[in-house]
Amino acid sequence: MSPLKTTGLPATRERLFTANFYYMCAANFLLSFAFYLLIPTLPFYLIETMQMSKTMVGVSLSCYTLAVLLVRPFSGFIADTFARKPLYLLSCILFTFALIGYLPATTILLFIILRFFHGMSFGILTTTGNTLVIDIMPSARRGEGLGYFGITGNLAMATGPMVGLFLHAHLDFYWIFVSAIVAGIAGTVFAALVKTTARATIKKQPLSLDRFVLLKGLPAGFAFLLLAIPYSMTTSYMALSVANLPFHGNSGLFFTVMSLGLILSRLSSGKQVDRGFVTQTIRKGIFIGVVGFVGEIFLYNLIQVSPVAGAVLFYAIAACIGYGFGTLFPAWNTLFINLAPNDRRATANSTYLTGWDVGVGIGIYLGGHLAEVKSFSFAFAVGTAFALSALIFFLCYVTPHFQKNKLR
Repeated sequence: MSPLKTTGLPATRERLFTANFYYMCAANFLLSFAFYLLIPTLPFYLIETMQMSKTMVGVSLSCYTLAVLLVRPFSGFIADTFARKPLYLLSCILFTFALIGYLPATTILLFIILRFFHGMSFGILTTTGNTLVIDIMPSARRGEGLGYFGITGNLAMATGPMVGLFLHAHLDFYWIFVSAIVAGIAGTVFAALVKTTARATIKKQPLSLDRFVLLKGLPAGFAFLLLAIPYSMTTSYMALSVANLPFHGNSGLFFTVMSLGLILSRLSSGKQVDRGFVTQTIRKGIFIGVVGFVGEIFLYNLIQVSPVAGAVLFYAIAACIGYGFGTLFPAWNTLFINLAPNDRRATANSTYLTGWDVGVGIGIYLGGHLAEVKSFSFAFAVGTAFALSALIFFLCYVTPHFQKNKLR
């Protein structure tokens, strides 16, 4: 019997859209909005206000990722052992306090310390949030639910950078930070409204490496890492790379187009995952994303020849990367969940997100450094090479490894 016939019928009988699901989606949107508001604007802040070099910008921003990596495995272990709701709410509060800290962080040392603290809170928030939303949705509609949940983050990505760049163009950085703080507070309020049932007591188990890391997920995590490198280069430096170029593109609109691609792809990709097409969906998403990254290599030269054609390619890149990653995100998350037993769901999410975080940190640092010593075009070319490597590794190793080790 086909996957469609075995999974399609139960999915229609179980309710996905509950008050708790709506609260989680609202919290995810607002907290993600606060995060994405700062993504394209912090490089400008560090260069214009603190007079940092591009390499130092990469170092300062990547401290965030280092902190995420340090806390992520422990947050997964704790979320699998204790109640997830209190941990999620605490992380939302800490995340919002970190946003408040940007206002007095006017020196490089204070900024780096704050980024480290912000990264720790974000590592706990994303691990527990992704796990908590899985807990409150029916398992037969998990791919679809993760798709819709992810759309809220994509909506934040569509509006956050656009609002941030608008504020940067018309007001000072104070209002950017205040906007992020307001969004963080509102997101925390919605997180507090989520109601969960008491979990069964987890039998105490001896500590071992696989309590902190899903070992069977390491190959998929490595491929995810490779993809995160060019993705973070694009989201962190695309606005800066075209800031002084003579063409008709708009950086805020770039992120909007990218987010629309993410949203449109998630409307269908989650349902494909629930029908059993996990690796096929990921493969499709990687390929489309790679097409977008290849376009980045030629963007600068095309803008010099034809500003109008350059603008067309600019938005086509955003659409491809958005649609490609929107396709693969819920499928990749489901792949990790399907490799783990139910009592290690948070550990699976932790490993999934850790692979992404490592790649993001590498991409932020490497993008800034390569742009300093060579050019942004060269940095994007290196990122494309990582994306192609991810596609090859996924096809040749991750797919057969998943088929051999999946539990459901």
